[in-house]
Amino acid sequence: MAALFIGVGISTPIYAQTSAEADRLDQLFEQLLEAEPGESERIEGQIVTEWSKSGSAAMDLLYRRGDDALVAGTPEIAVEHFTALVDHAPDFAEGYNGRATAYYQMGLIGPAIDDLRQVLVLEPRHFGAMTGVAVVLEEIGRPNDALEVWQKVELLAPNNPEVFAMIERLQVQLRGEAL
Repeated sequence: MAALFIGVGISTPIYAQTSAEADRLDQLFEQLLEAEPGESERIEGQIVTEWSKSGSAAMDLLYRRGDDALVAGTPEIAVEHFTALVDHAPDFAEGYNGRATAYYQMGLIGPAIDDLRQVLVLEPRHFGAMTGVAVVLEEIGRPNDALEVWQKVELLAPNNPEVFAMIERLQVQLRGEAL
């Protein structure tokens, strides 16, 4: 399963971004590679903000409603909004990412994984989706695969202390040492 997600990471995104949006994301990812630990979170936030722009006011509204439902603790409602978003904007990765989060909160791991896979098809650098995959892999008892995915996240955000901590924790666990 991890190989599927890692292999998806080299595919070309389908989401039709404008040249300026793609350039902005490329610049942010370059900054993330060079960021000091304290800057990583800010730059990651800017990347997430760029990802959340669908280019359509109606789709942005569906996205916000889904996100609001997640924050309100109603993932069932979030799934409805994100499904409508995915139906109308199938190349918008954040629709799948939001729905994956909602499915995960509902305990529906299979559909969550399917949506995370689609996020990575559309946006191979989506560290949030990779993080979701790593969490699920660890939960289903596949720490080696989870570690491999965390290491892919680290390639995108090498100075993120949370990513480093997850990698270190899994390495210790896999060596059989007590935490």
